[in-house]
Amino acid sequence: MSAQGKDSIILLIHCKDRKGIVARVSGFIHDFGGNILDSDHHTDKDTNDFLMRMEFATEGFQIPPDDIPSAFAPIAKVYEMHCEVYPSSRRTRVGLLVSKQDHCLADLLQRHRRDELHIDIPVIISNHDTCASWAELFNIPFAVYPMTKETKPQQEQQVLALLKEHRVELVVMARYMQILTAEFLAQVGCPVINIHHSFLPAFIGANPYRQAYDRGVKIIGTTAHYATQDLDEGPIIEQDVIRIGHRDTVDDLVRKGRDLEEVVLARAVRRHIERRVLVYGRKTVVFD
Repeated sequence: MSAQGKDSIILLIHCKDRKGIVARVSGFIHDFGGNILDSDHHTDKDTNDFLMRMEFATEGFQIPPDDIPSAFAPIAKVYEMHCEVYPSSRRTRVGLLVSKQDHCLADLLQRHRRDELHIDIPVIISNHDTCASWAELFNIPFAVYPMTKETKPQQEQQVLALLKEHRVELVVMARYMQILTAEFLAQVGCPVINIHHSFLPAFIGANPYRQAYDRGVKIIGTTAHYATQDLDEGPIIEQDVIRIGHRDTVDDLVRKGRDLEEVVLARAVRRHIERRVLVYGRKTVVFD
């Protein structure tokens, strides 16, 4: 459902910038009886990439949602656009991956229960049984696939099979403390969002709070990004920071960081499912 409370269609466009794109897209919607509810676009002056998000009401629009891509295809061909069409009323099926730390998992589950996130969660998958009680509390299937260095390939195939069985459209690593292999990411068939407990690109890898403490930093942060085969270098969706002081211990940094991790991950998931994130190259445009 759109922010205006109406059933709507979200149209995402990525192409090289040329004159007339906004006019042609707006004209298409107008010609078929549509009412634009929200529109935003951005041109990267360095790369000449044009990215746009347009949302329009389904009420009065003369083309059924499933037929919009084919109807829009002639315009897309002229401008060599990559286009995606999403009904806002459709709930995204999200699979959650978690290890032992439960704060991000618990936060997402509570937001889901309150319907703050327009998603379905068909399965939670872990390499430990520590978080099983959360799945039981929210009545969501919970699968445990333990992992060792030797069994990692087999474990990833088990995870992939379960995600596909549940027709998952987005994977969220809610503090899943395993590195997903390039093979996994190539086969998963949907985006993967990771929450990293540092303000990337600073303090990549393990123990970033200890790294930050040892450097005596005055600000710590956290980053939600799309997972890629390059560790902690995927396109960034959302970040935030909090000030710390010289009296803060590593445990204090971890405690304060957890609060940020919950908020930043939830923001990233919300912006993804509302189709406000467009990826180009190593970067993203995130429309408010």
